[in-house]
Amino acid sequence: MAPDPHDSPSADSPPDDSPTADPRPDGSGSATADPEPDGTAPDGAAGAGKRRRPFRLDLTLPGCWGALLLACLSFTPSLLPRGGFLQGLICGISAAIGYGLGVVAAYVWRAFADREARPASVRSWQGLGIAAVVLFGLAFGFGQYWQHEIRALMGVTEYSVPAAVACPFVAALVFWLLLTAGRGLRWLYRRAAGLLRRWIGPRAARAVGWIAVAALAWSVVSGVLLSGFVNAVNEAFSVRDDETPEGVHQPTSALRSGGPGSLVPWDTLGYQGRAFTGSGPTARDIGAFTHRSAQEPVRAYAGLQTADDAETRAERAVADLERAGGFERANLLVMTTTGSGWVDPAAVDSFEYLGDGDAATVAMQYSYLPSWLSYLVDQSKAREAGRELFDAVYDVWSKLPQDERPRLFVAGESLGSFGGETAFSGEYDLRNRTAGTVFAGPPNFNTLFREFSDHREPGSPEIEPVYKDGRTVRFTDDPTTGITPADRPWDGTRVLYLMHPSDPIVWWSPDLAFTQPDWIGEAPGGDVLEEMVWIPFVTFWQVTADLPFSTGVPDGHGHTYKAAYVDAWNAVMRPADVTPQDLERLREVIRPPEE
Repeated sequence: MAPDPHDSPSADSPPDDSPTADPRPDGSGSATADPEPDGTAPDGAAGAGKRRRPFRLDLTLPGCWGALLLACLSFTPSLLPRGGFLQGLICGISAAIGYGLGVVAAYVWRAFADREARPASVRSWQGLGIAAVVLFGLAFGFGQYWQHEIRALMGVTEYSVPAAVACPFVAALVFWLLLTAGRGLRWLYRRAAGLLRRWIGPRAARAVGWIAVAALAWSVVSGVLLSGFVNAVNEAFSVRDDETPEGVHQPTSALRSGGPGSLVPWDTLGYQGRAFTGSGPTARDIGAFTHRSAQEPVRAYAGLQTADDAETRAERAVADLERAGGFERANLLVMTTTGSGWVDPAAVDSFEYLGDGDAATVAMQYSYLPSWLSYLVDQSKAREAGRELFDAVYDVWSKLPQDERPRLFVAGESLGSFGGETAFSGEYDLRNRTAGTVFAGPPNFNTLFREFSDHREPGSPEIEPVYKDGRTVRFTDDPTTGITPADRPWDGTRVLYLMHPSDPIVWWSPDLAFTQPDWIGEAPGGDVLEEMVWIPFVTFWQVTADLPFSTGVPDGHGHTYKAAYVDAWNAVMRPADVTPQDLERLREVIRPPEE
C-alpha cells in the first residue's frame, strides 16, 4: 500500500523539506543551509512548521523506487536454495541499499539540474503503489519458481510454505530496522554538526560531523558488536571443546594420539581432536574392504590446550606422530583443519582405505570457532597453523634416508586449504616437496588458488580452469567424470582442487558487490541455474547469505565434499589394483546411502 502523501516529507507543502535560512549561532547573520541528499533540511534549519522528529521514517519517492527495484531483483537465483526467512533477510537488505541509492541518485540529479527538492504528487505515490504490487508479486512468483528449480538440481526436498509466506514481512522488518539505523546515524550527525557550528563554519561543521559519526559507527560495528559477537561465540565453543562427541571413546591403540603412551593427553585434544583420533577405519575394516591384509592407520593430533602457541602444538603433534611410527608408513598426510579443528572424515578415511592402512595422518587445532566464522575472522591463525605443521613434518621427513621416506601428501578443506597452501610458494614448491595434494572447497582468497585460476589458459572457464597444460595442478567438480585436460600428461606430483560450481565458499568475494566475476559471465556449472546473473550489491548479499548454509545441501553440491574424496585420492595416490568397482564400493562406505 502506498504511503499517505500527507505523512511524507515528499507530500504537498512539507514543513521541513526545503532549505531555509539558518541563523548563525553568533547572531552575525544568516546562511542558507544545504539540504540533505533526500531533500530534507539539516537539523537546526528554521522553518514555519514543526520540528522534524529524529527517528520518523519519512520516505522519499526516489528512495522508494530504488528500494522496490532492488527488492525485486533480490529474488533472482544465487548458488543455493533459500528458505523464506533467508530470502526475506536478503530482500530487506537489498531494499535498504536500493533506497539509499535512489536518494543519492535524486540528490545528484538535482545538483546537476540546479534545483531544489519538490514535493511528489499524490498521483506519483499511487503509481508507485500499483507498481510495487505488480512488480513485487511477479518477483516473488518467479523467485519461488527459481528456488524450486535449484532444489531439483540438488535433490533437496525440504520446503516450508509458512516460511515462504513470511518472506515479505521479514523483508519489511529488516528494511525498517536498517532505515531506522540510518536515520539514527543522520540524527547523530545533525546534532554533532549543530554543536560544531558554534566554533567553525557550517560547511566545515557538516564535513567534520559526518567524519565523526562514520568513525563512531565503524568503531561500534567492528570493535564492539563484531568483536563482542566473536568473543561470545569463542567462549561458547571453548566450553564445548571440553566435551567428547557421542559414541567416541578414548583410543586403546598406541597408534592414536590420546591413546596408550601418547605424548598428547586425551583431555587436551579438544572436541574435534577426540572425534578424529577416536574414530576412523581399523585394520579389520580396511582388510574387509580390500580383501587383503591391512595395517592400523596412525592418527596424530594436537589441540589448542596441548600447547599455548602454534609452533609448539605442531612440534607436539609431530613428536607424537614419530612416536607412533608415522614416518615408517608408506603414505603420510599433513591435514590442515578447518575452524574448530574439524577434519573431514571422508578425506582421511578415503586416504587410509586406498593406502591399505599403511598410512599416517597428522593435524592440529588452531581455533574454537565454527568453520564459517573462522573463515571470516581466523585467516591468520589458519595460515600460521598450516605453515608450522607442514614445516615441522618436513623437518623430520627431509632428514630421513630417501629410500625410507614415506610419500608425503597434503590436504585441506575450506579454510584448511588456505592454511595448507601457505606452506608453499607456488606450483614448483608443491611439486618438489610433496607427492600429491588434495584441496577441497578453496576460499576465493587462497593465494595459490587465485594464482592458478587467474593465470588459466584462455578459453578455460573459471569453474574448471586449466593451468600450464595441467602438468601439476588440476581442477574438477566431479572426479568420477574425468579431470581436465584428460588428453595431456599428468606425471609426477599431482595437485588436485575439488570445487563445486555451487559452493559459495569458493566464489564469495567482496568484489562481488561491484564487479561481475568470470564464473557468472561464463556458462554455469551443472548445479547452478542459467538464470543466475550478476547484480551490483544484490549478488554480494545473496552469496554472503549462502555461506552459513553451504554444507546444508546433499553431497556433491555446495560445500559438501564426501564421495568425491574417493576418486580424488585415487587420482593423486594412484594405488595399484584398484578397480572402478572398488571405487564404487568405497564411495558407499564413505557416503552411506541414507545420507
